[in-house]
Amino acid sequence: MKIGIVGAGRIASALVTRLAPKGHELMISNSRGAEAVRETAEALGCHGGSAEEAAQFGDVTVVTVPLNAFDTLPADAIGQRIVIDTCNYYPGRDGVHPEFEGGGETTSGQLQRKLLKARVVKAFNSIMSPHLEQGGKTPPSGGTPALPIASDDEQAATVVSQIVRDAGFEPVHAGPLAESWRFERARPVYCRPLDARALQAGLAATRPEDFVPENSWKD
Repeated sequence: MKIGIVGAGRIASALVTRLAPKGHELMISNSRGAEAVRETAEALGCHGGSAEEAAQFGDVTVVTVPLNAFDTLPADAIGQRIVIDTCNYYPGRDGVHPEFEGGGETTSGQLQRKLLKARVVKAFNSIMSPHLEQGGKTPPSGGTPALPIASDDEQAATVVSQIVRDAGFEPVHAGPLAESWRFERARPVYCRPLDARALQAGLAATRPEDFVPENSWKD
C-alpha cells in the first residue's frame, strides 16, 4: 500500500521503519517541500515531498503534526482518503485548551472537522516513537503489544487495523472518534505496554477525570 505521511518527525520515521519491510511504499513530507526532507527520506529509504504531495501519494494519509498546524493541512489534496491521526494535545507545546481536558473534545474530532471529506482513524498516538520503532515493549503477559484505534468509518478502521498489524501490534477498537479521548495523552492506557485483553479492560475503565502523571508514561 502507498502511504503518504504529512510530517517528518519521530513518529513518521518510526512508521517508515516498521512498515517499509512489509512492502508498503511511503512518503514523508514537510510544508517547505521535498528538499527539506531529502536527507531524512534518503536515510530512511522512502520518498520525500511536500505536504500536498504526501497527501496525494497513496490510499492512506498519515497526519502527524502539532495541533497548531491543523489549519495548514492540504484538505483538498487529502480529499476522501483514509487519514490516520497520530496527533496528541500537549499543553506545554500547544497552549491550554480546556475542551481537551475532560473528554468533551478530541484531537481526532477536531481533525475530522478540518478534513470534512476524509475518513479519520485515530491510531499510533498512544506509543512513544522509540517504542514504535522497536515494535513495542513486551506486555506483562508476554503477549503481543496492542494499540488502540478509533473511527466512525468501519471500512477505514479495517484498513488501518491491518496497518497496525503490519507494524507489529494487535489493534483494539475503542469505538467511534468520540471515544478516542480514552487513549489520548496522559490517560491510564497511554503509552503503556498492554496486550489486547488488558488494553480493552483499561479503555473500558477509563473515566473522563482519569489522568496519570507525565513521568508514569515517559519511560
